[in-house]
Formats: sequence, C-alpha cells, structure tokens
Amino acid sequence: MTNPAGINPGEQVVLYDGVCKLCNAWVMFLLRHRIPRHVRFAAVQSEQGKALLRFVGLPGEDIRTIVLIDGQNHWLRAQAIFRIMHYMPWPWRVLSVVRFMPDVISNYCYDRIALNRYRLFGRYNEHYPIKSDYHGRFLDQ
Repeated sequence: MTNPAGINPGEQVVLYDGVCKLCNAWVMFLLRHRIPRHVRFAAVQSEQGKALLRFVGLPGEDIRTIVLIDGQNHWLRAQAIFRIMHYMPWPWRVLSVVRFMPDVISNYCYDRIALNRYRLFGRYNEHYPIKSDYHGRFLDQ
C-alpha cells in the first residue's frame, strides 16, 4: 500500500482541530519544543485534513479527536498524543511511556477534556493559522 496523498515516506501527520484554542496551543507547544521536521500538521477543517480523516475511516467533518497518521497506521485520541510525545526531545519524550496505560483510562481522561475544550479554553471563529517553523510543516501551506 502507498502513503496517503501529501504524506511522504517517513513522515507523520498530526490532525488537529484548527478552531480549538487548546489544540492550537498544543501544536504551538510542539513547534516551540522543536518536534522533528518529519512530523507535519493539518487542521481537520482544511481540505487535506478532511481527506486524511476519510483515509483513516473517519467522517471528513469529524473534529472530535486528534489523529496521528504514520504510513498506513493511525492512532486516535490519547494514543495519538502519547505517540506524538515520543518524537519530542528529552524530558518531554518520557511522557510517551504513558501510552502503555490502559486505553479505557487514558481515553476517559482525553474524552473529558475534549468534550469541554471549547467551554474551558475557547474557540476561534475560523481555522486559526499557526506560524510554521519552516515552509511545508503544515499540509495546507
């Protein structure tokens, strides 16, 4: 099988909610802490994001989860976050070991935050453009 459109071999893509202030802050945190260049981003509101959601079997309008795509594999919700942390430098990388926590526990915590993220952290009226650390980091650039 081939990689999804727009993803080169060896690259991973993080799909995030581009109107969620918490989600945008998390992407900015990853960029500020120098996540490697092979990790790229796409807001689920972008055409590329919608196409990648459909690629992993989710509706193109689904903005309720974070997704990590790595070739033909993908992870949702808490597993996606913990696997993304594996690409971070020390000491943040140590948080990736939490992925071994039972999904029922980690996803319960993730779901509580996700269900209340707009109320707790706010939202933008439209997809918020994040300043990239290099051209091509975001699939819609």
